[in-house]
Amino acid sequence: MGQAMVRRFLAAGHRTTVWNRTPGRADALVEAGAVRAATAGEAVAANRLVLLSLTDYAAMYDVLGQAEAELAGRVVVNLSSDTPERTREAAAWLAERAAVLLTGGIMVPEELVGTEAAYVFYSGPRATFDAHEPTLRVIGRPDHRGEDPGLAQLYYQAQLSLFLTSLAAYLYATALVGTAGVSATEFLPYAVDNANSLSMYLADAAREIDAGRYPGDQANVTMMGATADHIVGTARSTGIEPALPVAVKALYDRAIAAGHGKDGWPSLYEVIRKG
Repeated sequence: MGQAMVRRFLAAGHRTTVWNRTPGRADALVEAGAVRAATAGEAVAANRLVLLSLTDYAAMYDVLGQAEAELAGRVVVNLSSDTPERTREAAAWLAERAAVLLTGGIMVPEELVGTEAAYVFYSGPRATFDAHEPTLRVIGRPDHRGEDPGLAQLYYQAQLSLFLTSLAAYLYATALVGTAGVSATEFLPYAVDNANSLSMYLADAAREIDAGRYPGDQANVTMMGATADHIVGTARSTGIEPALPVAVKALYDRAIAAGHGKDGWPSLYEVIRKG
């Protein structure tokens, strides 16, 4: 991801300084025109705008802990994944060193960075974001979500939750039919049709969630819960791992216990939200 961003900045004519904890990983970028920094401190000192692409926020402290003297006056755009609370803690840590944090979350894989499909969630001081928005636009459409540094991270994790759960559901469905000898390729068009149809349910669900009213005239929780129970039974009878449908069924069970049996399936939001 870091290499993809650097290549986009270079292509846009930005003088870009790079540093990597594994020095050899920057070789190709230096050949492409980037300036190699010998230390993290040298990299931070090179420009006012500093971008990080790391495993998590703990890695940020490992890197910037080597460059604390150079942080004053810098805008740190951390595009690493972590929890919103750790992100807020990082903003406070940087503020103590006279630096400003913009939280970021790139919502495309590295091969799509900088393309029309790319967008990036940001949060943090609006004035700081506006000052650097033209530069940040190079890697993807910037979407500033608010001043709270945890907001971009929250949006990022919410989108990844939807993404990861959907991929797991596809694999689960494929494994289910696979117990009868159906290949993934044979099942593929049915899975694609199902995935493409899901978006048609979301707008109505969003309206019901915001209104706090869940009419169950078409697909109530009791009916959907019975279906969830049948999926669990099918999983167990075929011998595949039942954890995913068991988790889904548990949500329906809790919703019924909370009195939502005659409400529509979006009422599961209430038991999810209350934890």
